[in-house]
Amino acid sequence: MPNPENHKKGKLIIFSAPSGSGKTTLVRYIMLHLPQLSFSVSATSRPPRPGEKDGLDYFFISVEEFRQKIKEDAFVEWEEVYENQFYGSLRSEVEKIREFGDSVVFDVDVKGGISIKKKYGDEALAIFVRPPSIAVLEARLRHRSTENEKSIRQRLDRATYELTFEKYFDKVLINDNLEKARKEALNMVRDFIEKD
Repeated sequence: MPNPENHKKGKLIIFSAPSGSGKTTLVRYIMLHLPQLSFSVSATSRPPRPGEKDGLDYFFISVEEFRQKIKEDAFVEWEEVYENQFYGSLRSEVEKIREFGDSVVFDVDVKGGISIKKKYGDEALAIFVRPPSIAVLEARLRHRSTENEKSIRQRLDRATYELTFEKYFDKVLINDNLEKARKEALNMVRDFIEKD
């Protein structure tokens, strides 16, 4: 329970990046090192994959429920990634974490990151993780061996487009050396949450 005597609402930390830039790796690292952070579990209208748990991996809701929540303005950000496949961050979850006094960490796409930053202003730190180059990003995507050629091309086209949005973020973190990027991310987040 939050201590009402010296209760301070948590802040928001947003990590956005083109696919393959390493943002999820960085988010996991800072979560391990800063116990006052809580991860924002997204809602999705897609069915659970084997092993995924409702409320832990995602909040799984139907397309109809998702559309209803959009009408109710229940999300701080949302997107229809593919037809009838929605993802979004529930305002109720974000506020629950903040009321507890923890800061909320988001691992969201570029548009979602910009949307959250617009809503929360100075209460949010928006970090854009960028690869050193599109060629490096392509090599990383190929190394994963999880994508076919068409999917790699789509991701690279999308990444090229998403890189044009970095100017809307508070900080840009170039992930060319993972150890260095981890330290920089940790310092950025620690400085922001410790600042009054």
